[in-house]
Amino acid sequence: MRCMDATPAAHLVGRVSAVLRALSTVNEAGAGTAVLAKATSLPRPTVHRLLVSLAEEGFVDRDRRSGHWFLGPELYLLGGVAGTRYDITRHARESVHRLATLTGESAFFSARRGDETVCLLREEGDFPIRSFVLYEGARFPLGVVSAGLAVLSFLDDAEIDAHLTGRDLVGQWGQAHAPDAVRERIRQTRTDGYAVNPGLVVEGSWGMAAAVFDHAGQPAWALTLTGVETRFRPERRPELGALLLREAHTLGRVLTSGVETQRRPRRDARRGN
Repeated sequence: MRCMDATPAAHLVGRVSAVLRALSTVNEAGAGTAVLAKATSLPRPTVHRLLVSLAEEGFVDRDRRSGHWFLGPELYLLGGVAGTRYDITRHARESVHRLATLTGESAFFSARRGDETVCLLREEGDFPIRSFVLYEGARFPLGVVSAGLAVLSFLDDAEIDAHLTGRDLVGQWGQAHAPDAVRERIRQTRTDGYAVNPGLVVEGSWGMAAAVFDHAGQPAWALTLTGVETRFRPERRPELGALLLREAHTLGRVLTSGVETQRRPRRDARRGN
């Protein structure tokens, strides 16, 4: 009987997760039910029922005047508890700050979550004209924006093939994200060591990123610089790329040493030390 119930339960969890993820990507104005239904490809009545149930538990909140939904206080409390184990942004802030200060551009730190990257940190440089494609909480599929391209490029070929054949990037992001076009950018990224997004998401808004590797040598995070096209001319890109790679290497060593430090006490505890 449990086997028969498992599929509907997993289906419900998937829908709830999709709604919460969609809600996490909206700005401070929140989002209406119709917007969330479109973002999740779920029927509007289904999304409304899920939101009402989540609101009863405190996982979402609703503004009575606008009717817009927001992430709720219960998620904040849970996030605070989870943050003690998973918060790696404190290590990344120094790298993001140095990149923004040295270049004048907007600097970011993103993490891989499944087949997406999620922006966790943003710091503005002093150059007055900025790009607003990335923001904290923004999610993009691997292969889209420079962070997603940097991570995808250093996965093994089988994972890349599975991603490009299993997800329709063209439908949402245009022909520039067809598999052959993405593969060509992957080849260039592997050659240079860093990824370049030449205004493919928003015209005139460029980005460059370098992957940050975990203790297993997998691309788990990315550091990014974004700005207007004139700030990413060919003669400047090698300089920006070198800065990104240097910070990515430094941050990778910090993050992986932190992982090893956290592991040792658990091994010692089992020995009774």
